[in-house]
Amino acid sequence: FIESVCMKTLNIAITGFGNVGQHIARLLWQRQAAYRERYGTEVRLVGVCRSRSGLRCAQGLDAGDVLDTEFDPDLSGEAFLQGLQADVLIEAGPSDFATGGMGLVYMRHALHAGMHVIAVSKGALALHGQELLQTAKTHGVQVWVSGATAAALPTVDFVQRQLAGCEVLAIEGIFTGTANFILNQMMHEGMGFDAALRQAQEAGIAEADSRFDTEGWDTAAKITIIANSLFGTALNVNHLPRQGITNLQAADMATWQAQGLMPRLIGYVRCEQGQVKAGVEVRALDPQDVFYHVQGKNKAMRVTAEMGELCVQGGASSPQATAAAALKDLENLLKTW
Repeated sequence: FIESVCMKTLNIAITGFGNVGQHIARLLWQRQAAYRERYGTEVRLVGVCRSRSGLRCAQGLDAGDVLDTEFDPDLSGEAFLQGLQADVLIEAGPSDFATGGMGLVYMRHALHAGMHVIAVSKGALALHGQELLQTAKTHGVQVWVSGATAAALPTVDFVQRQLAGCEVLAIEGIFTGTANFILNQMMHEGMGFDAALRQAQEAGIAEADSRFDTEGWDTAAKITIIANSLFGTALNVNHLPRQGITNLQAADMATWQAQGLMPRLIGYVRCEQGQVKAGVEVRALDPQDVFYHVQGKNKAMRVTAEMGELCVQGGASSPQATAAAALKDLENLLKTW
C-alpha cells in the first residue's frame, strides 16, 4: 500500500509509430519495472499515432493492446491530440524539411500543453528550432534531442553534461552513418556510388528518400539542431552551406587513395569573432585526423573547448540505437521528475 501511494506516474505518447516508434515502445515496456525500482515512477504509454490512425488508453497500453487492437482511423493528427493526457511526447515521425510537417504540429501542441518533448524527427527542429526551444522555456518544459542528433552518438547531451560550464569554440563530426558507410565502401571495396547506396538500403540504414543522407540534408539538420541547442542560434537548415556525396566519382576516390586521404562528410559549427557559422562539406582527411579512422556506419564528434579537443566515436546507425537514444533522454528526464 505504501509503495502504491508513493509511486508517481509519467504518461507518454508516441507520434510516428513506424519502425523506430515501435522499437521505442518495446524498449519502454521492457524497462517499466526498472523505472519503478529506480525512480518510483510508473511509466505508461497512453497513446500511439500513425499517419492515418491511432490508439489511446488513459490507463496505459501494453504490447497486447497494440498488437491485437485495431487502430482507430479517426484518431490521428489533430484528433489524436484532442484530449491527450500525456506528460511526455516522443515525436518519431518522418522528417519534413519543407514545412516541418505533422512533427511540428505535434511538438507545438505538446509544448503549449506543458508536455516535455523527446524528438527523433528532425524536420521541425531544423526549421523552427528557436521557436520550439523558446516555447518549451516559456511553459517550463524541455525539448530533448538525442534521437534527432546522431542518435546513439552522444552530442548535445555530451556537451551539456560532460562539458558543463566550459566555453565551446567548435563542434564538427561525422553525423550521418549512411554517408560514412557509402564512402567506406567506395574507398575500401571499390564500389561505385549506386552500388554502395543499394548496400546501405539493403542493410536498412538509409532514409526512405536516400537524398536526405547522400545530399547532406541529414547532416545539415543535425548540425542545425546542435547549434541551436548549444549556441542559442536561430539557424534554419535551408540556409546552411551544404555539400553531399552523390557526385563523387571513381576518379575522385583514386586520387584520394593515391594521396593517402579519406573522404568524409563533415558537419560543423564554430564561433568566429562572435559569430556562429555552420555547414556541411566533404573533406579529404589524412590518417592523423580521428575522422579518417571511423569505419562502417559509425559516427564521431570532435568538440574544441577551452580545455582542448575531446572526441566521441561510435553510435552506428540502427532503429534500435535510435530508440535507445530516445529512452536515454527519458531516463535523464526521470531523474528530475
